[in-house]
Amino acid sequence: VPPGGVAPVMNGYDANALEAALRLKEKHGGSVTVVTIGGAEARDALKRAIAMGADEAIHIQDAALADADSATTAQVLAAAITKIGGYDLILAGRQASDTDAGQVPLGIAELLGLPSVAPAIAIEPSAAGLKVKRMIEDGYQVVDVPLPALVAVSSEIGEPRYPPLRGIMAAGRAKIPVWTAAELGVDASSNRKVTLRRLYVEQREARVELIEADTPEAAGIALANRLRDAKLI
Repeated sequence: VPPGGVAPVMNGYDANALEAALRLKEKHGGSVTVVTIGGAEARDALKRAIAMGADEAIHIQDAALADADSATTAQVLAAAITKIGGYDLILAGRQASDTDAGQVPLGIAELLGLPSVAPAIAIEPSAAGLKVKRMIEDGYQVVDVPLPALVAVSSEIGEPRYPPLRGIMAAGRAKIPVWTAAELGVDASSNRKVTLRRLYVEQREARVELIEADTPEAAGIALANRLRDAKLI
């Protein structure tokens, strides 16, 4: 849940994943369906996804899923993907932009029994399925992955596009279905939650000290002495 007065936005890495999906669609065909879990505020992110070029969006909204941990989130998303069916490739951001956990995508792959690669910086269809460039500490690996598969992408895969006016108009007309945990066959009563106990907001203090002198030269000397005393020079 975003802090009060702060409009929610699409997770940064997920926006990169959507861009990767749209590029694959433009080059090789297919369709793109976007799925998210969240309250009413999540619909704006889904509408932005449609405005960018996604064909469909599905909103999983259930009060019992509020503050769900990574394992529960992966379970619910895996159930939604199973309900949608007929997929070749699942793309996700490598991690959340706020928690940086990076657990949900690989959890989905495990639950669905799919091969997975993370974090990816390039994806191309191949005779074997996919050829994926996977980021490592000192470069990248090229991995052949059979389909269906899950790939969690990094920001290097490409900047998300701005929605065109035509897409924005289409998003305004789009009908986005809402699914609950029960409709997905998930028992939300066992939802494991993450509770924020403390939010630290850095406090910065600025002070100004005026250096007074009779001449510019004297002011310069006084300033240099003051900086030296403060161990800044």
